[in-house]
Amino acid sequence: MLQTILRDKAIRLFIILAGIFIANALIAEIIGVKIFSLEKTLGLEPLHVRLFGNDLSVNLTAGVLLWPVVFIMTDIINEYYGIRGVRFLSWLTAGLIAFAFLIFYGAMQLVPADFFITGKQGSGVPDMHKAYNAVLGQGGFIIIGSLAAFILGQLIDVFVFHRIKKVTGENKIWLRATGSTLVSQFIDSFVVLFIAFYIGSRVSSSAGDFVWPFSLFLAVGVLNYIYKFLVALLLTPVIYLVHAWIEKYLGAEKATAMKKAAMGED
Repeated sequence: MLQTILRDKAIRLFIILAGIFIANALIAEIIGVKIFSLEKTLGLEPLHVRLFGNDLSVNLTAGVLLWPVVFIMTDIINEYYGIRGVRFLSWLTAGLIAFAFLIFYGAMQLVPADFFITGKQGSGVPDMHKAYNAVLGQGGFIIIGSLAAFILGQLIDVFVFHRIKKVTGENKIWLRATGSTLVSQFIDSFVVLFIAFYIGSRVSSSAGDFVWPFSLFLAVGVLNYIYKFLVALLLTPVIYLVHAWIEKYLGAEKATAMKKAAMGED
């Protein structure tokens, strides 16, 4: 039975694309706790951009390294498997991310061995247990904001993608793929910041904790979106390369039939 299923190129392709989609989304959530300086990483001086009264440099979460891959996969899956395929994977991925954070929380409650706590002091980590909890123990509002932004972004992406394709047909792959990503990432950028930091800093803050002003929320959101906008444009050739590989893998006849079926689902 399994061999029969795997012989079907469409099913095998869906498994490959789904694996890349889920793995990148899950890893992006985990590594996203780290904030890095884009300018310093590139060996440049911070830009000191002035937005809404805030002096900012380009500091981003490490998750931005992988989210562009997720959104490329969203558009590819949308092209060949339609809205239902993307929605199925989006909800499945959100469930797996929530499950992962639940397991992280459980692992954090385990009492550490004494040698684990002090095992990395020579490397500059005085307490491995606290370091472990700090990396994996993202705040509740960050998790909620991230999941809400992911689901909302995915639903908007598939909607815009199909609306553009209905107007342009098979032409202008760049317009429907890049256009849908730009719209969905605009929503994603502001939703996650609003829930995770603007609301989260007010609800869960203790005395003396930093509370995000609305101007900072707007400024960071705009800066993050500009970065995602540029990355989406730069990755447009990748979308064409993946399309070309899939067309060759499936064959023109099967690929055409799948794309027509995908468009008829809404």
